[in-house]
Amino acid sequence: MKFHEMNEREVEQALNTDIKAGLTEDDVKKRHKQYGYNELKEGEKQSALLLFFSQFKDFMVLVLLAATLISGLLGEYIDAIAIIAIVVINGFLGFFQERKAEKSLHALKELSAPQVIALREGQWKKIPSKEVVAGDLLKFATGDRIGADIRIVESNSLEIEESALTGESLPVQKRTGSLKTANLAIGDMENMAFMGTMVTRGNGLGVVVGTGMNTAMGQIADLLQNAETMTTPLQRRLEQLGKILITAAILLTVLVVVAGVVQGQELYTMFLAGVSLAVAAIPEGLPAIVTVALSLGVQRMIRKKAIVRKLPAVETLGCASVICSDKTGTMTQNKMTVTHLWSGGKEWRVDGIGYEPQGHFYRNENQVEPKSDKALQQMLMFGMLCNHAEIQQKNNEFVIDGDPTEGALLVAAMKAGYNRSSLLNQFQIINEFPFDSVRKMMSVVVKDHNGRQFIVTKGAPDVLVGKSESVLWEGKRQILSRELSGEIQGAIEDLASQALRTIAIGFKEIPSKNVILDEEEAEKGLTFIGLQGMIDPPRPEVREAVKECKEAGIKTIMITGDHVITAQAIAKQLGILTQGSKVLQGKDLAEMSVEELEDVVEDVAVFARVSPEHKLKIVKALQNRGHIVAMTGDGVNDAPAIKAADIGISMGITGTDVAKEASALVLLDDNFATIKAAIKEGRNIYENIRKFVRYLLASNVGEILVMLFAMLLALPLPLVPIQILWVNLVTDGLPAMALGLDQPEENVMKRKPRSPKEGVFSRGLGWKVVSRGFLIGLVTLLAFIFAYRANPEHLAYAQTVAFATLVMAQLIHVFDCRSEKSVFSRNPFGNKYLVWAVISSLALVLVVIYYPPLQPIFHTVPIELRDWFMITGLSAVPTFLLAGTFLARKTK
Repeated sequence: MKFHEMNEREVEQALNTDIKAGLTEDDVKKRHKQYGYNELKEGEKQSALLLFFSQFKDFMVLVLLAATLISGLLGEYIDAIAIIAIVVINGFLGFFQERKAEKSLHALKELSAPQVIALREGQWKKIPSKEVVAGDLLKFATGDRIGADIRIVESNSLEIEESALTGESLPVQKRTGSLKTANLAIGDMENMAFMGTMVTRGNGLGVVVGTGMNTAMGQIADLLQNAETMTTPLQRRLEQLGKILITAAILLTVLVVVAGVVQGQELYTMFLAGVSLAVAAIPEGLPAIVTVALSLGVQRMIRKKAIVRKLPAVETLGCASVICSDKTGTMTQNKMTVTHLWSGGKEWRVDGIGYEPQGHFYRNENQVEPKSDKALQQMLMFGMLCNHAEIQQKNNEFVIDGDPTEGALLVAAMKAGYNRSSLLNQFQIINEFPFDSVRKMMSVVVKDHNGRQFIVTKGAPDVLVGKSESVLWEGKRQILSRELSGEIQGAIEDLASQALRTIAIGFKEIPSKNVILDEEEAEKGLTFIGLQGMIDPPRPEVREAVKECKEAGIKTIMITGDHVITAQAIAKQLGILTQGSKVLQGKDLAEMSVEELEDVVEDVAVFARVSPEHKLKIVKALQNRGHIVAMTGDGVNDAPAIKAADIGISMGITGTDVAKEASALVLLDDNFATIKAAIKEGRNIYENIRKFVRYLLASNVGEILVMLFAMLLALPLPLVPIQILWVNLVTDGLPAMALGLDQPEENVMKRKPRSPKEGVFSRGLGWKVVSRGFLIGLVTLLAFIFAYRANPEHLAYAQTVAFATLVMAQLIHVFDCRSEKSVFSRNPFGNKYLVWAVISSLALVLVVIYYPPLQPIFHTVPIELRDWFMITGLSAVPTFLLAGTFLARKTK
């Protein structure tokens, strides 16, 4: 039996404690020794040094380091230094990213209360929360943070805000009786208080039933530690690409060395040639350029109100196939708003956004003046009088100070033109009977300027109906007959079916000489006025965002701790819950394994009343079905699922530090629509990454083939290693980065998400790389042969010509990489950054060729003008030959 199912006596026996006297100091010492202190444990921390060195475990990095060692041994020190610099820079980037993740549990620890009041040896003592043990009796009141998991044994109007655990902002009313239902969600355990939650009203006593890692918060900490961080599709593709390139480099090196030795070349010369080929095969600048492209995408995302904490997340968004979104605050405004009113058989609708006191009243779709109906007027006016909330304007935004439900009643009255200050000039509040969870009502005694006294009451509709003798019906007070009571019950059920939280308003006039001494006397014989129905309404822009995501092949799933009726209503309004889709509740999820959930998860659009473990289970089931999952949330309860998802998204305004630290993307405006904008950006970034991967690899294939063909033809090396490295890192680098800034092609959000299994070379990219690379290598070799045969004594000149041809062919080819079709399908000047990058790269090559101090380093000599005509003509062949073939096919 769990603690929420036990009565007070059973809790005492289970924990071997005495609620009247508390624990003794000896008991506390024994329990500290047995169970440890009340604190969240962290996993073993990796030292900063080990974390840094772990960045160099990647296979491609290890091969580059081996190439560095060989280059150094062969005396090619510049090559070695350049490669080392790239590897170290990338290592630092990974190190700083992983260090950020370690803050998650530290932020989680901050949520535990620093001090609590505990009963020890018959006396109340203030102690650090760290020293609390199971069996302690704790006292807590408004404003206190709960220091452990507690079974409540005394409750006085007690309400606790549990959004850190459940994601729902409305406080939960607490009581003391046992709950006999098993598998209850945290939000339904009304006799429990949990570590890290906040008391918002009343006070109470409770017995500690869980400390440290044995609390609900501790379970989340454990999930957060053990949640696997998924590698992104881009990381997996680049890892696959790296293995292909390295395997090719090793095979080519062995082939060249063996072929050269068989032809009678010296082993040392052939080994140097093999290393040159390996350098040509491995695109050393690719990791750096991917990082830069993602960083540029991050800057654009910030302008769209999204902060990217982990660079690969930008690209992962582009292939998201499912968005699992929290409801409260992300899809809704997180502002309780009165939208419907009912009195005497009439119903009104109210519009307006959030807490701004601007809106109109409608009856049967016709706008009406609220003060023209006496019952409506009284209901709004009394809802404002029996109220503690205040509306304030901060930074051009209206906010509520007080209970969200009371805030909604206040704003509804303000929309009708009422002002609390003016109202208090007409009615003097002379007594108050505060709300408590037993009565489920609040009442005030008021006196008007004529000296008449009234009891004004608001509360749960079913309770208030039971306390009423009459009802306002068609402007007149009538006896509350069974028939009229049935009408009211029908209205309550109708509003509830629309997921509206209903508050009833009633009153009675009392003789001016009467003094009401207690709430029982005050709250009987009331006149029932009507109902105010409120909800946390959807954000206006979210419905359109959900629709656009659907057109882009992305399914939106609502995951909420709220009740199923509320979740269904909001999901229908947003177009998430459609015909044929299902709703699954937390109690059903608790009984399902991940495998069982996999069988039904594709049909579910809404998960309601869920716990942190459920969210993690949902993410795992979707991933096992092959989906790339984006998970949004703001509470501590969301953090494990956020971390386990392919792309974790947290809220910047309402999000806890834990959720933000676990996430890869933070929404500055807490808005679902921002996710859609981020997905669009992510898709474009991936396409741009494909463009520069295509560009760099075609260039590298050209370099490999020119070297390989020369060796097979027993020619001297057309390029020296430092020239290849210069092309790979500098000359290719600027245009590749500029491709990362390319504007998206049309209909980027009309296509389905790409499959996570899609390889780097899909959609014909492999053929483009090989065909263009082959032609680049061929024209470079031809340029070298022409120059070498013209002057066999001057090898450096022929190598410089080959170097210039290779660069020029690549710089022309980069414009072809902007489109999947052909160089002619897009305006070549549409990307101004690319134009300037090509000009800059060309200038850098000319400096290396013509600036005397650099010539010895790069083994270059000045090229004569007549050879530039040959270089330019040959360089244009790879791009325009195949583009011409494309145009010919298109014409046919």
